Formats: sequence, C-alpha cells, structure tokens
Amino acid sequence: MVRYNLYLAADQDLAGNRQIERIVEGAVAGGVTVVQLRAKKAGARDIMALANRMHPITKKAGVPLIVNDRIDIALAIDAEGAHVGQSDLPAALARKILGPRKILGVSVKTVSDALRAQKDGADYLGVGDIFGTRSKKDAGKPIGLEAIRRIARRVRIPVIGIGGISAENAYQVIEAGADGIAVISALVLAPNPAIAAQELRAIIDASLRK
Repeated sequence: MVRYNLYLAADQDLAGNRQIERIVEGAVAGGVTVVQLRAKKAGARDIMALANRMHPITKKAGVPLIVNDRIDIALAIDAEGAHVGQSDLPAALARKILGPRKILGVSVKTVSDALRAQKDGADYLGVGDIFGTRSKKDAGKPIGLEAIRRIARRVRIPVIGIGGISAENAYQVIEAGADGIAVISALVLAPNPAIAAQELRAIIDASLRK
C-alpha cells in the first residue's frame, strides 16, 4: 500500500546545477514516501536518462517513482506510475495505457475534476495550487484550503495538497482533510534535503494522528 504522507515533486529545472538524484537520495532518507520526476524543459532522451539514474535510488528506499506527464517513459523504465494534469492525456486514456497495476495520479482543482478523475481510474489526486507557488508557472490562482475540504469529503482516493506548502503551513493542509502534502521547492532548494524531509514528516505524521 502506497503512503502519500510526503510527496516530493523532484523538479530538474528548479534544481539548476545541483544533481536532482542526489537531492532525491537525501529526501527519501529523510522520510519522503513518493517521488515524482518533473523535467518540463528536458527532451525525452534526457528525461529517460534521468529516470534511469533516479529509479534505483527510489527502489532501494522502497519509494514509488512517478513520472510526470510522460507515460511512455514511465512504462519504458518500469516506474511505479505516472501523473497527468488537466491539460495532459485524459486520465481514462492514461489508465488504459498504464494498465491496472501502475499508479496514476491526476491534478485537480475542483470537485467535478476530482470525481471525474476518480471515475477514470486515478489512484490519488494532487489538489492545488493551495497557497500560491513560484515553482509551477502554470499553476494559476491559488485555490485555498477550502478546496481540499470540499474534495476530500467527496472522494474515496487519497488527496494530496500542493502549492506553496512548507514546514510552517503543512499542518493546515492535513487538518483540512488531505492525506498528504506534495512539495517542490521546500525540499529541492533545501540546504539539506534529508533534514528538511525529516522536519516535514514529523509535522505531517503528528497532524495525521490528531
């Protein structure tokens, strides 16, 4: 069973000159439970090469690797799953291509998006942008915690909040009904990703126990 407590969207573009796989290595050691590979600006071959370097790290830690957007690459490297947005391949088609055993995540903003994604075979929902983020230029206007509350009440699959989440506000997302949080800059830009992940996990786990 996948635990979605702390989900890292490992953004190669944001990492800059730092090796994203080393960031991932530290983050999973600190308690990240799911890793998504994001590389919006890279070509297919570069994403494939990066995924092949990253997957052994996540497999060793027992953490699923999810490939953002690129279902073909997820299948090619036998990643644990893929994630699609509302402007990407439709979730129903993504599920058909991935098959029944791979993890499928879908980005949503509204209850109707969420219910459709659940019906189409999503295993989890990424809900956001919650607080406002600079990591995703296409995130749009923040939707706030109320969106988490509304969606979490209506779906049966895990809900993960994303967008401007940090150690200071992570507990609010869990208290609003999320099963976990997704972060980008909070770990990718952290001086020590392992310590930053430990701090976030402690906050999340304490909030989930309440």
